[in-house]
Parts: sequence; C-alpha cells; structure tokens
Amino acid sequence: MVSFKIVISDPKTGKSAQREVKDNDAKPFVGKKIGDEIKGEVINLTGFEFKLTGGSDSSGFPMRPDLEGSQRKKILAVGGIGIKPLGKGIRQRKTVAGNTVHDKTAQINLVVTKQGKEDIFKAAEKPAEEKSEEKPAEEKKPAKPEKKVEEKSEEKPEKPKEDKA
Repeated sequence: MVSFKIVISDPKTGKSAQREVKDNDAKPFVGKKIGDEIKGEVINLTGFEFKLTGGSDSSGFPMRPDLEGSQRKKILAVGGIGIKPLGKGIRQRKTVAGNTVHDKTAQINLVVTKQGKEDIFKAAEKPAEEKSEEKPAEEKKPAKPEKKVEEKSEEKPEKPKEDKA
C-alpha cells in the first residue's frame, strides 16, 4: 500500500494546503525526481501544474536534490537541506534520502507553477476560521480567590531551657 502526504504551497500568496493520496492515486508519483513537473490531474486538481521541490521518507530524513536515487546515505556536508551549520567551514556527517520518490517516502512537497480555476487553499483556511469563532474575542479570567489572612493567636513564648551542667 503506497500512501503519501502531499504539501502544496503557493509562493505568490504564501499559503499552503495538504492532501493525502493512497494506492492508485499515489502511483504516478513513484519514480519522480526533485525538480520534475507534475500535472494537477494526478491528484484531481484540473488546470494546475506543480513542481516537486522535496519531501521526506518514512523515518523523517529529508530528500536532497544532489543525491541520486531513492536510498538513504550518510553524507559529509557543510550546509544545505538537512544540515544546520555549526560554524563557518565545519562539515557534518548526516543521513539524508535521495532525490527520487519511492514507496517509503512519507511526504512530498509541491509548489504551484500554474494556477487552476479551483481555490485549493480556501479549504485550508476554514479550520482556522472555525477555531477563531469558537473562542470569544475577550475571554474573562475567573476572579482569583481572596487569600485568607490568618490571625496569629497570642501564644506565650517558651522560656529557653537551661542546661544543667
């Protein structure tokens, strides 16, 4: 069973949306490389065209465009995808995935290159609007309970005990 989570982003608007494809809908993605163009009809979005920009495998390792194939590999790199620079010129050995989509790929990142008629980002906005409607604009904080002031009872101070030596 092949299943991918697809993240579609539009650099013009800055919005993104997620879709999940399984089985027969996911098969056209297998074998595609980073940088390949994908038609929107593959994921039921007619009129759209996308560019594959990256992704990650089932263990969370990011795909790198400079690593050919679908395997994972430990690379020695200074920077780039999957590398947080520790300092100038410091190289790190990191495990990354290749640039080809395969059945163990979990997420695929796509960028819109040609816009279609349908607004795919409108559906992504609805949950955020519903959440804002649930919470009132001004939330009333419950009043803090008053602290009770304990009255000190007057006790006779004890006399210090004298040591018998």
